[in-house]
Amino acid sequence: MNKKYWHHIWTRFRLIKPWYFLILAIIFAGLSVYALRQNNLTMERLRNNVFTADKDNTNVNATLQTLQAYVTTHMNTDLSSGPNSPYPPIQLQYTYDRLQQAANQAASNQNSQLYTIAEDYCQNQISSGFSGRYRVACVEQYVESHGVKVQQIPANLYEFDFISPTWSPDLAGWSLVVTAVTFLCFITTWLTDRWFKHLVD
Repeated sequence: MNKKYWHHIWTRFRLIKPWYFLILAIIFAGLSVYALRQNNLTMERLRNNVFTADKDNTNVNATLQTLQAYVTTHMNTDLSSGPNSPYPPIQLQYTYDRLQQAANQAASNQNSQLYTIAEDYCQNQISSGFSGRYRVACVEQYVESHGVKVQQIPANLYEFDFISPTWSPDLAGWSLVVTAVTFLCFITTWLTDRWFKHLVD
């Protein structure tokens, strides 16, 4: 083996210091942590916008779509139901309550009008000679058979979860890639440097 030749190669290779790559890996690792944290903070802000819009009944769909678009394109923003989570992370409780209340009110209004119709019907069916209790039973039976039942709105129509990607082509994603590449370069150059030292000794 020509040690002189390998020593010549090693003297050129030694100019590439492994610690340069390690320093770069540490810097980009820090940047990755910062970018991942910013992704999460932005998700929390957009989620709070949804909750505020839901409570105030303003732009609920727009804020929900903005949140969905962000979560599904940025890593570390997951809003999916975990295996131990009984509820989805996004629930439009105020929107659901408003719609259910409107459905209840509509049914109540229709049933109120039905009582008048029932009274007229029973007035014609039961002669005035009968006791009032028969007429009351007739009205109750008529309302029960013709009344509008309150429709329960499925709650799951107003519950959402969004899954974030494992990797996304944003600052967080690319800085993680650069961190992995520079750390791999550090390991490679460090091992190669040790191999050359062993070879030429």
